[in-house]
Amino acid sequence: MKVAIFGQYYQNDTRPIIRDIFVFFNANNVEMVIEEKFLKILYEQEIVKKEYKTFNSYKCLDASFDVLVSIGGDGTMLRAATYVRDSGVPIIGVNAGRLGFLAKVQKENIETFLQLVLEKKYTISKRTLLSLQCSPENDQINELNFAMNEITVSRKDTTSMITIETSLNDEYLNSYWADGLIISTPTGSTGYSLSCGGPILTPYVKGLVITPIAPHNLNARPLVIPDDTEIKLKVSGREEQYLVSLDSRIATLNNNSILTIRKTPFQINMIEIPEETFLKTLRNKLLWGEDKRN
Repeated sequence: MKVAIFGQYYQNDTRPIIRDIFVFFNANNVEMVIEEKFLKILYEQEIVKKEYKTFNSYKCLDASFDVLVSIGGDGTMLRAATYVRDSGVPIIGVNAGRLGFLAKVQKENIETFLQLVLEKKYTISKRTLLSLQCSPENDQINELNFAMNEITVSRKDTTSMITIETSLNDEYLNSYWADGLIISTPTGSTGYSLSCGGPILTPYVKGLVITPIAPHNLNARPLVIPDDTEIKLKVSGREEQYLVSLDSRIATLNNNSILTIRKTPFQINMIEIPEETFLKTLRNKLLWGEDKRN
């Protein structure tokens, strides 16, 4: 087996997790290829000493890889997806963060779950992504123009709200007066959209969520739409610029530029272990059923 490893180093929390992963894979003769910057940190912290092959671009990941292991939280998983792109390499996340909906493998169960991965006793959960096109074109967006969680527009350098003129399949929907607007995938429905009052979608729902951020019109509610809908946004406001974010990547755009959002032609393959399903994660992370009456 050949695995790619990508991660983030959180001082004391991550050290034993990283060691457990490396010990397990070395003991099972698994070939490891480590993300270049991550490996440099591991050498500096003297967590590993052995020499490993590295990767530093999505161009390095091909069909020869069986899996990419992400070490960190959900943010690390989202960054890992930018390396995988349309290669089809499945991703599994080892949770070294806090509230993890994507990074499901907990540090107490690393060896057990990695053994299941080794034996390929898992299922694949295909996750929808969103792509973004901007008119006029913007260099900050062109290189990485997709997101697995959400694409968000929001105000910049002002306390004044912005107006987001929104159309679906070229039919006018609404002009949202708000701090911003979130276009979320089912995967991202448990993230920023949820904190702004949006609904939770299970990963297999073929839909997207439009969620306003602090809307001035209180009757502007989150809206679920089919995932084959083309969404166009035009932002205006008192300031000349606004922000657009694709997961954790942020760009500054000029007012009245046109954003076109569509589902990407490819999906990200997420590894799902039988003991850590989406519904079990929901119950655990959101404390559903944590009531004395149950």
